[in-house]
Amino acid sequence: MNKAFLDYYRCPDSFADFSLAAGQPNSKDAGYFAFGRGLTCYGRSGLHGCERSTDLLPDALEKVRTENSTCILPFDPTEIADNLRLERYVEQKKQDGIKALARSIYYALRPAFPVFLRRRLQRAWLKGWTQKPFPRWPVDRSVDQLFEKLMLLTLQTGTHQRIPFIWFWPEDKSSCAIMTHDVETAAGLEWINELMEMNDSFHIKSSFQIIPAARYVVSRETLLTIKDRGFEVNVHDLKHDGHLFDSHRQFLSSASKINEFVSRFGSKGFRSGALYRNQEWLDAFQFAYDMSVPNVAHLDPQPGGCCTVMPYFVGDVLELPVTTIQDYSLFNILGTYSQDLWNEQIEQIMQQHGLISFIVHPDYLDTHKARAAYTTLLCKLSTLRAEAALWIALPGEVDGWWRQRSQMALIADKDEWMIEGHGAERARVAYATLENNQLTYTLQTL
Repeated sequence: MNKAFLDYYRCPDSFADFSLAAGQPNSKDAGYFAFGRGLTCYGRSGLHGCERSTDLLPDALEKVRTENSTCILPFDPTEIADNLRLERYVEQKKQDGIKALARSIYYALRPAFPVFLRRRLQRAWLKGWTQKPFPRWPVDRSVDQLFEKLMLLTLQTGTHQRIPFIWFWPEDKSSCAIMTHDVETAAGLEWINELMEMNDSFHIKSSFQIIPAARYVVSRETLLTIKDRGFEVNVHDLKHDGHLFDSHRQFLSSASKINEFVSRFGSKGFRSGALYRNQEWLDAFQFAYDMSVPNVAHLDPQPGGCCTVMPYFVGDVLELPVTTIQDYSLFNILGTYSQDLWNEQIEQIMQQHGLISFIVHPDYLDTHKARAAYTTLLCKLSTLRAEAALWIALPGEVDGWWRQRSQMALIADKDEWMIEGHGAERARVAYATLENNQLTYTLQTL
């Protein structure tokens, strides 16, 4: 039950002293419950969990007790974290025939729809999204706050004055940001060079997700040009028709074809079209990392969200969640070019020392307002890199780091701790401590 906590912090096993209460969880059915004020969880808790997150939730924190240095919990933290990350809390109802037919018709006719019509149809599809209380908009940090609460409880036992762990990012970086571009049309493909010029003017490299089997044909020369300039190429769905995850049988057939393009493109990453997903099926892919799971999916066709701003493993695949609003949703669904929402999301994610990930489409940078908004965003990120130690990286670099970190170990060295493992020279020891009964992180000085 301690695995998820240990994977998150990469602290020595001895500091994860949690135990499941005898006979708990005794309920077969999962439900929503609270774990302290403002933190919603989902799963088996030994409490009478609720069917809806809007109900008055029982608080599992009231059931926590301490025996010596051990925190006795009424739930399994790894199970709860997995339920949130893998979106198992989402009610899995098959789409009714009318809705499924509407989606099929939409994707069949989508190429002929002007943006204004698509905008109206998508707003109708997403009607009522502002009334959804969970996951919490515009950034949900439930998984991260769950682990913080457990760290706080451990420190409150008084057994340890400070708990060492391996800092989340390399070389004293406070947080991380990645810029990604999904290329949806031939017009977007033609705009790649100009977009790389924009990014390079701020010294920000990015990844381009290319649709392999529909809409346009990408030349080998274009792929090589992107890579030669220091950018990444990843696979974007198969046909981007909204049907990749319709059935497991169909998915396996498509996944086999996608794996061929992973090899052909020389890619390590993947993103599905329109962020449709089923994380339970990711083991059919041969890529290293996926970028298809939104943190909060209120403005996406498929509801849910992984409720974390940190990368996490789904089997051998690393998930790099989408943690900010897409440019299309900002410009066309919310109808604004203001930076306010992006800035709010950036601030919340950096408070959590998390991953700030963006999707900006070359297809939708076809107006002065859109280009100006994107330029302002690049300027913001560049400033944070200089003034707030933000690590701006390629998705593949984040994948490489997170895999190295997952294999590192902390070794006691007299009164200090040392990190062992490949890449340890870039890693930093951090400490979790209590300050005015609040959780605080500090980095060990070199």
